[in-house]
Amino acid sequence: MSAATPDPKTCRSCGRTIEWRKKWASNWDEVAYCSDACRKRKVTAQDRELEQRIRDLLAARAATSSICPSDVARSLHPDDEDAWRGLMEPVRRAARRLVAAGEVDITQGGSVVDPSTAKGPIRIRRHRS
Repeated sequence: MSAATPDPKTCRSCGRTIEWRKKWASNWDEVAYCSDACRKRKVTAQDRELEQRIRDLLAARAATSSICPSDVARSLHPDDEDAWRGLMEPVRRAARRLVAAGEVDITQGGSVVDPSTAKGPIRIRRHRS
């Protein structure tokens, strides 16, 4: 096979990078999700609300400031710890989608990191050119 490997894509649901696989050679143009779980989950109204909440919280802060995913979750459920903790992964997914759209950066220790591979605590900031 002499053809070059196609460029990676971003999962529509979780925002992680989808690397080309040989099994997708015949339908790479139609691949939109990284897994069956993401295909089933898709992007919901709650996901769009989380994306907007990230934008709103960043807009309310200084241009150089960042936010924690827990700030977003707590802004929706300030008095219910179980509810906001349950939103942590959906907030991280929303942040990854916004990274793919070029709106925000995900950082760790002040440095921009690959959202697909970032493990542990992250911060979200406005994208800087």
